[in-house]
Amino acid sequence: MARTRVAVLVSGRGSNLHALMAACAAPDYPAEIALVLSNNPDAPGLDAARDAGIPAQAIDHRPHGRDRAAHERQIDGALREAGIACVCLAGYMRLLTPLLTGTWTGRMLNIHPSLLPAFPGLHTHERALATGVKLHGCTVHLVTERVDDGPILGQAAVCVHPDDTPDSLAARVLEQEHRLYPLALRRHLEGARAEPLHEGVLLAV
Repeated sequence: MARTRVAVLVSGRGSNLHALMAACAAPDYPAEIALVLSNNPDAPGLDAARDAGIPAQAIDHRPHGRDRAAHERQIDGALREAGIACVCLAGYMRLLTPLLTGTWTGRMLNIHPSLLPAFPGLHTHERALATGVKLHGCTVHLVTERVDDGPILGQAAVCVHPDDTPDSLAARVLEQEHRLYPLALRRHLEGARAEPLHEGVLLAV
């Protein structure tokens, strides 16, 4: 089976990178991770990729100052050189410009720790608790020019407990992120409609 060459962009430890690597280890999974990129040369995710035998590269944003486009041109060049067909953002903590979002329209995915369109941006768990919602979760979506605003590929929900703290809620959501991202990527690459999953995980299209 021909598998889609995927790149994963990380800025830190890349816990969702580990989930994607585990999924790609299955022979019937439709993707292979062909490259891991980071804007942070010290990102633990780079070491995790290298330990797994995956090419990993740091493209530090700092030498470019405020010229985000110059940094992204380097990233785009590395993606093209590696023959990448799809990009997954996994804790990549950089706001993207139209240079990348436009070039990779329909081929770049992100996972966000809320049930979008609720709570885009940062501090999602604190905001969810402050609002008093009963359901919280995570979303995999296609990346567009607007932050956390692209078409939704899948969502996973968890119940908010009365005694939840931002940390306890974040931990349960992260567990669902690790399950959702590989499933949503598979469905995106296979072009299949998502189906409800067991144990409270829901995928939607």
